[in-house]
Amino acid sequence: MTQQVKITDTILRDAHQSQIATRMTTEQMLPVLETLDHAGFESLEVWGGATFDSCLRYLNEDPWERLRTIRKHVKNTKLQMLLRGQNLLGYKHYSDDVVDAFIQKSIENGIDVIRCFDALNDLRNLKQSVDSINKYGGHAQMTICYTISDIHTDEYYVELVKEMEKMGAHSICVKDMAGILTPARASTLIKALKEVTKLPIHVHTHATSGIAEMTYLKAVEAGADVIDTANSSFAGGTSQPSTEAMVIVLRELGYQVDVSLEDCQEVSEYFKGVKESFIESGVFNPKVLETDPNTLIYQVPGE
Repeated sequence: MTQQVKITDTILRDAHQSQIATRMTTEQMLPVLETLDHAGFESLEVWGGATFDSCLRYLNEDPWERLRTIRKHVKNTKLQMLLRGQNLLGYKHYSDDVVDAFIQKSIENGIDVIRCFDALNDLRNLKQSVDSINKYGGHAQMTICYTISDIHTDEYYVELVKEMEKMGAHSICVKDMAGILTPARASTLIKALKEVTKLPIHVHTHATSGIAEMTYLKAVEAGADVIDTANSSFAGGTSQPSTEAMVIVLRELGYQVDVSLEDCQEVSEYFKGVKESFIESGVFNPKVLETDPNTLIYQVPGE
């Protein structure tokens, strides 16, 4: 049976957060929302992370209105967000009732999948989030924040996943924020996780260090179910690997990938024009596309 690999595209959140500090406006997204919806993605990451902050602080937008607008145009594909556990989308811990209400309203306004994480993998800071996501009928994707140290072994992450499953996770994300997950480590880690859980394993990395495509390939070979990629218009560098490139490569290797390249190319052509406006305004700094393998040599942990 052909192994299926699903894809979450990050163009509407992490891709432009990584390359232009989350400055893309809702108006700039509107013309291709239906095309993205039609493309066949497992989900579209559209909210959370720094989007809330940027909408309010820099774009004079209502982040809730952005979510409702995207939901109005994306009728078939799951919408996904990134949540900082007990911090929600802010910079301090909030009380349990605030966490509960925020998650309730996020789901009511259109979010399907909530990827919740704690930077130190402290599961206590995820408990209320997961309880509330389940309470209101969302998909709780619990997250391993990948980092490197003597204690962050495959066995350490395996134990985390066992606890996450008990807590009510619907899927697990291996989140490599700093682009330091090597292909070899991805292979052993995903295999180890697959031995202890039947939950879907989602892998997220950044292309900063120059190895992300190889990491994804070894993760897929080890059984990863979903990978995060970015439309080529905002791919590479501090963002994720190109959606189109990964689709082509994985199909050639015999994997089933139900994503329309034609739709992705249409989206790319549109967003190239959007990117040009950010280049002209000076918001886009070409340095974000530089490859820095020193990340792997110095092994600076993700944050």
